[in-house]
Parts: sequence; C-alpha cells; structure tokens
Amino acid sequence: MSECHHRQVHTRRVFYIPGYDPIHPRRYRELYRKEGAAQAEISDYEIALSPKVADGGPYGWHVTGQMEGQETHSDVEVLVWSDIVRDSMEQGVLSTYGQLLRTAWTYIGSGALWRLMQLRKGPVIAALYPVVFLLVQLLLALLVAWGISKGLAMVLPEWTVVFGLIVVLPILQWFQKHDDKFFAYYLMHDYAYSASTKGANPPELEARMGEFADRIAEALQSECDEVLVVGHSSGAHLAVSVLADLIRDGRVPEAGPALGFLSLGQVVPMVSFLPKAERLRADLAFLCQRAELAWIDVTAPGDGCAFALCDPVAVSGVAPEEGKRWPLVFSAAFTKTLSEKRWAELRWRFFRLHFQYLCAFDRPGDYDYFRITAGPKTLAERYEGRKASGSRIEKPVNKFTSVAS
Repeated sequence: MSECHHRQVHTRRVFYIPGYDPIHPRRYRELYRKEGAAQAEISDYEIALSPKVADGGPYGWHVTGQMEGQETHSDVEVLVWSDIVRDSMEQGVLSTYGQLLRTAWTYIGSGALWRLMQLRKGPVIAALYPVVFLLVQLLLALLVAWGISKGLAMVLPEWTVVFGLIVVLPILQWFQKHDDKFFAYYLMHDYAYSASTKGANPPELEARMGEFADRIAEALQSECDEVLVVGHSSGAHLAVSVLADLIRDGRVPEAGPALGFLSLGQVVPMVSFLPKAERLRADLAFLCQRAELAWIDVTAPGDGCAFALCDPVAVSGVAPEEGKRWPLVFSAAFTKTLSEKRWAELRWRFFRLHFQYLCAFDRPGDYDYFRITAGPKTLAERYEGRKASGSRIEKPVNKFTSVAS
C-alpha cells in the first residue's frame, strides 16, 4: 500500500452512488443527519452537518466530525441517476407485464438464475418476488372479472365476458398506484433495467457514468486527503466501472489523495452473471488487482437483498490466478452489531435492512459508516490488517466469463 493511503485525514471528498432509486437525493442527506446523530450519541463522538451553497451544482452536504482526537471535514456529494431510474419506471401496466416475461426469460433462459441460487437464496427470492406478486395481482383481477361475469350471466349473457374483463385493467392499475406498499412494480423495473440489455450498460447510463468519472477525477486533483467512493446496492457495480475507467485513463495521480472504494450491500452478480455483461466483468477483473485504491466490500447475511459475503470478483469467475488484491470482504454482522431488541424490530423489514449499512448500530463493531466518512483515517488505514470473513463465498459459479476486449 502506498504512503498516500496512510495519512491523517483533515479533509475528504465523499461520492455516494445510490442503487436503483427514483427518490430525490435529499433522502440520503436526511438519513445521514438522523443516523449520524444517533451513532454519535451511541459511540460518544460528535458529528455535524451543514448545507452546501445552493449554487445549482451537485447535490450534497458538509460534515464535520470530532472523533478519535481530531476534527475532520468531509464534503459528501450524491452522484445522481434517479432521473434515469424514473424514466425507466414510466411503464404502464401492460408494459410491465411484458417486462416480467422478458426479464424472467433472460435470467431463466440464460441459466443465470440457477447459478445465482447457488450463491444466496435471499436476493434470488427478492428477484422472484415481483414476478410472483405481479402474477398474483393478475390472478386476483381475473377472479374478480370471473365473479362479475357469473353475476351478470343471468341478466346480460351476451355481454358477460366483456363486462367481466373491463374490470381487470382498473384493478391492476390500483395495485400499481399503491405499489409503495407492495414494491412489486418497483422491483420489476429494477431487475428489468439490467436484464433488458442482458447486462450491458444502456447508453444513457454509460453517459452518466462518464460524468461521475469526471466529478471524481476533479476531486483527485484537489488538495483533500482522501477521495472516498461509496457504492450502495446497484450503485456498487456502477462504481466498479467508473473507478476502473479512471485508473485505465491515468486519471488517478500517484501523489494525489488516497482513493478508497466502499461497496455496501452489493448485488453485482445480478448483472455480472448476464451474458452481455462483458464490460462489468472486465472492470471487476481489472480493479481487483490495482494498488491505486483500497476496496472494502461490506454486506451482511441478515440483508436478504444483497449477495452477502460473496466476493463479487471471484463468484463472477474473473479473479486472476495471481495478483488479486481486492476486495476485502467482511460482514457488518447485523445479529451482533444490533441489539436483540433492534434486530427483532428490523429483521422482517427487508428493504430497511438493505439500508442498514448507512445507519446507526447500537452495538457497533469495526464497521461504522460515519467513522469511515467523517473520521480521521483513510479507508485503507482503518482496515489495514483486517482479515476477510472466513465464511465468504469465492466459488466461481458464473456461466459467462467473457470480458470486454
């Protein structure tokens, strides 16, 4: 590890890449404010947020941390692609059911689904949930239509089927309108987004990732002590490609800030196991060997939406025979770092648990999102000597291992 990775951090630039999320990035600021205050009280340190100047620039906030005997200043910026997510979600009911058929065929027909099941059942169940629930919604609508048809059979027999079927679409539209309770449409659009191109990046996303790279490259030319990239959920595989591009293009200066990459709750295999994900697989194989950065991957078996403790490089079948440095894979260990009471409150709230990496722990271990983003140590120094989890999964089970040339 180069000396630039081991320096006391007075100033830091943090770039947060969200997962597939249509919500305005202010939700991440409010989450950071609320949970940071809670963790500070638990862990006996100080953390304070202040807004960025409203100049029309990128969305973010300032953080001042008083911990481990030092004051540290961090600028946090959300790299936004929620507009792309919203555009991809603008699908009618019938279009969504078409997505369902195409997405199911992509994962089942390619053999990816079976291989994903050999890793973790949780995220596969999460992927199957929208398929099953949308089919249940359709069945319920058809049952109501059938009931209406039977009721009208004695009065208007010639119009029975027509009147019955008329109610199907409004019922399905009602379910879509209330998807904030069911998440079936949301998850369907999520998995369909990558499946529609069989793992290749859509052009609009590729262009946005280029903008992300430019933002991070600018920070790497600044006088801050660390540039930290955080990729959560689907944002983790975007970060892999963005960082690989930066290093390949020579945009990471040797004498610049320390570069850290923290992947949280990653779902990399959902994309890297698809046949046309050559770009992502090449980036995984490249990034895992680089000395320019430190890459820490944190998941937890309690998070049913993530591929917990699955080394994203190894399971994707692209780990080199020699020279693999990253990622360092370990668990946030929710059952240990959350009290029994807190765990009981959260264990069945699957989507909330998927965001726990960004939240406070009432029995914190060596993973603390706020020490990482607002404390005085670089990511590399904080986890120097940390052993990878002994229960991590490294078996290469991916059928598709071709990479971009």
